[in-house]
Amino acid sequence: MTQIAVQFSDDQAEAHDRVAELLRSVGVDIDNASLTPRADGKAGQVMAVIGKAGSGKTLLLSQLSKALEDAGVEVISGDYEGRRRKDRRTLAILAPTNKAASVLRARGVPATTIHRILYTPVYDPEYEKIADWLAGNGDRPEVEGLTDAALDRAFAFYQTNKSIPGALAAAGLRGSDFILGWKRREDPLDIGFVDEASMLDERQFEDLQEIFPTLLIFGDPAQLAPVNQSGQMVFDGLAEGRKCILHRVHRQSDDNPILDLAHALQDPDMGFEDFEKMIGDIARRDDRVVLAERVESDLMARSPVLVWRNATRIRLIHAFRTAFGAPADALLPGEPLICDGIELPLKHRKKRLDLEARGLIKGAQVIYLGPGKRPGFSRLHVMGAEDPQVSAASIIKIELPDEEEPFIPYAATMGAAFLHGAAVTIHKAQGSQWDTVQVFAPDLWAAARMGRVEAGQALWKRLAYVAITRAQNRLLWVVRNRLARPSGPLSAEDLKAVAAPLTLQAQDAAEP
Repeated sequence: MTQIAVQFSDDQAEAHDRVAELLRSVGVDIDNASLTPRADGKAGQVMAVIGKAGSGKTLLLSQLSKALEDAGVEVISGDYEGRRRKDRRTLAILAPTNKAASVLRARGVPATTIHRILYTPVYDPEYEKIADWLAGNGDRPEVEGLTDAALDRAFAFYQTNKSIPGALAAAGLRGSDFILGWKRREDPLDIGFVDEASMLDERQFEDLQEIFPTLLIFGDPAQLAPVNQSGQMVFDGLAEGRKCILHRVHRQSDDNPILDLAHALQDPDMGFEDFEKMIGDIARRDDRVVLAERVESDLMARSPVLVWRNATRIRLIHAFRTAFGAPADALLPGEPLICDGIELPLKHRKKRLDLEARGLIKGAQVIYLGPGKRPGFSRLHVMGAEDPQVSAASIIKIELPDEEEPFIPYAATMGAAFLHGAAVTIHKAQGSQWDTVQVFAPDLWAAARMGRVEAGQALWKRLAYVAITRAQNRLLWVVRNRLARPSGPLSAEDLKAVAAPLTLQAQDAAEP
């Protein structure tokens, strides 16, 4: 194997070599940085890299993607595709949600969502000339209404960010100027890498295999399987020869108490009380783990409390809104929301694609910024999206304790539906990570008391594993049903630094 800068463990090196062999069989030699044209009609090949938190899956994904780029493979972002050469080889790096994709992008991996690859933008031909030029496939164009200075700004932006929509926004254009709509991809790509594969359902897996003749999926077998999939993950059905298992856990140089806790859950003799005692012992010597007496309401505005039961989620949301003095008939700027899907009839398929392409896919974390210019519209910040600001027709539902009907502060006739996001179920948190995570332990204690088992392991352990591995740096294990008072009013000021200064200005998603 070619020497690379990163020192792999034995199991990572074995997985790297097995993937390299798979890629050589389809004409991509990452060891010698050479390519041959893809052979049409070659049978699809799928391989899985499986490992628990801290086993090095993301490092391996990152190094493999860099090796493919060095070999001349073109990375497809989902924002724009240049002219398709017969001899080109392509790679797309995908995640199920914007938040999961943003975790990869923060580590230097050019990831996008599965949706942005399955559906591609249709550009206005006039502005497609600019995109071709920026991508190196054409000469500098002359476009009516755009000055040389505007084109220079677009060029300078693209050299740094490699985003066609961002570059066109830098030239002073809006998405409605250059994107006419979205269409289902008709032609297959080449190689696909998919992170957080434990979140994939069978339908998504089938769609991906239609698009990618060569598919490499990365997943954690200790996470929770998709709902209504009998506890099975898509990689469980692969032949053993198609699985690369990473056994070793790579602890950070400064140690990682959160990973220690996650892997302690694999001990079959570990009971709930033993685990909570372990948390307390670690908390006394490491401030990255806290045995908390109450939920921190300030953190809930950007990092939801993770719970098991829906009833707990609803009670915590109600307590959060009460603590911040939210009115009964409106939302405050800064309140968190979770996208619950798009409520549009089939005849408005184009509008559905437009909303989803802007990041409003089921499970997306969103922050409410205020009402839009039109009745029923809301201004929103989509967490983890590359162009996060959007205005969309919204149906916002806030569930109330002990009441069947939700409170609806804003409702368009149809559009993007949202639930409140101050607390979410652990299932819905999969694929996301936050700097600090609060886990509501009384819910997990209830799961332990029930004695439920999923895929051969106690359910409370699977829930705890997923919940605590959502924390990047700090874990709060909340042991009491209490809520701390906020330190100040809700605000959306913190999001100004998150949004790029030349972010794409999304047009209002027109209500049909």
